[in-house]
Amino acid sequence: MKRSVQMAVVGVGHHGQHHVRILSEMKGVSLVGVADINDKRVSEVAAKYGVKSFLDVREVINHVDAVVVAVPTSAHVEVALPFLEHGIDVLVEKPIAASLLEADQLLSASKDLDVLLGVGHTERFNPAIAVASPLIIKPRFVEVHRLGVFQERSLDINVIYDLMIHDLDVLLALVSSEVVSVEAVGVAVLSKNTDIANARIRFNSGCIANVTASRISRDRVRKIRFFQEDSYVSIDYAAQQVEAYTVLSQDGRSVIKGGSLDTKNEEPLVRELRNFVESVQMRRPPLVSGLSGRNALDLATKIEEKMTIG
Repeated sequence: MKRSVQMAVVGVGHHGQHHVRILSEMKGVSLVGVADINDKRVSEVAAKYGVKSFLDVREVINHVDAVVVAVPTSAHVEVALPFLEHGIDVLVEKPIAASLLEADQLLSASKDLDVLLGVGHTERFNPAIAVASPLIIKPRFVEVHRLGVFQERSLDINVIYDLMIHDLDVLLALVSSEVVSVEAVGVAVLSKNTDIANARIRFNSGCIANVTASRISRDRVRKIRFFQEDSYVSIDYAAQQVEAYTVLSQDGRSVIKGGSLDTKNEEPLVRELRNFVESVQMRRPPLVSGLSGRNALDLATKIEEKMTIG
């Protein structure tokens, strides 16, 4: 039988509380505690789920096999590194760190001590992505729109690291080609950081991706479309729906066939946490490894560096 993994969640704000909710009910997991610097918040969450609360994250180390780190990005290295250095597996929310230098610190500790490091790029676990992935063979053009309404959180980072980075991770996984050039533009509208951004990414394969992310839109849109030589694949992340069309030769003429594909809806975060727990149990790399998280951050950084601000 697979061993039960002793886990804690560090950071129980908006995202962290979803991790707590899921882990508290997940088979193969014993949720032993939650940690946060906000005394009132961590006490309330701990009481709700019947687990121990910690104000000092260092006290968690002796109680767990693995942790989820869901603190603000600026604190990822400060919080996650001690766990890695003590041989404790870590799943850190995206982006992996505030800088490539800090990401490399986490990767180095993980490699040196043979500890698992996963990154919470949740869209990679979207059931629609799982269904569509085998159909993405050699994309030539990719169109991405991730639009959301303005919220008073995650404003410490710009929209590239807040929203667009989800799609950058998916692009790197599905296009499977080196990035050769980037053009970008961004506008700061309601915060001091960029709130809407567009990037044009060219890959060595010849594929071009046009990626738009906004956190100031009226409607929520999360879609990615892949155009290939003889086929078209459309993914609606939010609805977890996939449409695929292929050009076929029939009776000497070209016809288009396809439509909606069957997708079993499931909360992506459940799939992400299940994958991480199984990785801990089986001692295998998680689907979105620390290196994958570093690669997404690297592309996000390139986009930010190329950006002209409107």
